[in-house]
Amino acid sequence: MALMILGLLFFVFSFALKNLKDPLPKIGVGLKIFGLVIVIIGFLSATIVQINAGQVGVKTLFGEVQTDVVTSGLNVVNPLVDVVRFDTKTQNYTMSGVHDEGDKAGDDAIKVLTEDGLEVIIDLSVLYRIIPGDAPKIVREIGIDYRDKIVRPVTRTRIRDNAVFYNAIDLYSNKRDEFQTRIFKTIETDFKTRGLVLEQLLVRNITLPNTVKVAIEEKIKAEQEAQKMTFVLSKEKQEAERKRVEAQGIADYQRIINTGLTSNQLQYEQIKALKEIALSPNSKVIIMGNEKNPVIIGGNK
Repeated sequence: MALMILGLLFFVFSFALKNLKDPLPKIGVGLKIFGLVIVIIGFLSATIVQINAGQVGVKTLFGEVQTDVVTSGLNVVNPLVDVVRFDTKTQNYTMSGVHDEGDKAGDDAIKVLTEDGLEVIIDLSVLYRIIPGDAPKIVREIGIDYRDKIVRPVTRTRIRDNAVFYNAIDLYSNKRDEFQTRIFKTIETDFKTRGLVLEQLLVRNITLPNTVKVAIEEKIKAEQEAQKMTFVLSKEKQEAERKRVEAQGIADYQRIINTGLTSNQLQYEQIKALKEIALSPNSKVIIMGNEKNPVIIGGNK
């Protein structure tokens, strides 16, 4: 558009030099040709618009936002319109307490109050993108600075609104995923009504007050001690059960021996054992039998 206006100025100025003395009329002819070339170049550059991959263009004509979008590639548009380019790729907005780590310099972490009245500091990353078809709506209702007008304030507000339903220890431990899912749903709804898609919400870090940290550490230590004691008791019970089974086995064995063996059977077993000893090369003299009828077996020499 600027080139077209500049060319028209040269073209008009060339007519003003036409009625003047030489050599100005000749210069006017050159200016006329130069101005015409500039107008043509300006017209072509304003008519053909290139949109890069991952972008869409929003057309505005004299302040009025048109509803159709310009897609990626080369597009022929009205030379009088202005095209505002929007990035449709996934974008990341980080709010962190670490200096220069987030999108805002300095400490940009979110400070919230929990159900038990404690202040918790949350570091968060928001992954989002715009809905291509809603780009004209964003320009019309929000503007191109939607990150500062929507992404940042909505995220911070919804986190504070939902943190009051949890106490500090739960946020830090067993209900962290539940909290993340809850704030994701609320922020997702707000983003969608404004032409944005929330892809992922990452709770990067939750910082608790020092008093709460000490309480959590003591609780974890007590739970570990309890688990250790449970293991020791279980092991002792198993050992006691083993000894009980062993004692029962010994008792059953003795009962069977006492009730099942007769004197004749014992004498027979004694004779078998002594016979094996007598046949041994090292045996000498073995006396068998009772006191009245001894049996003498001579040993080998």
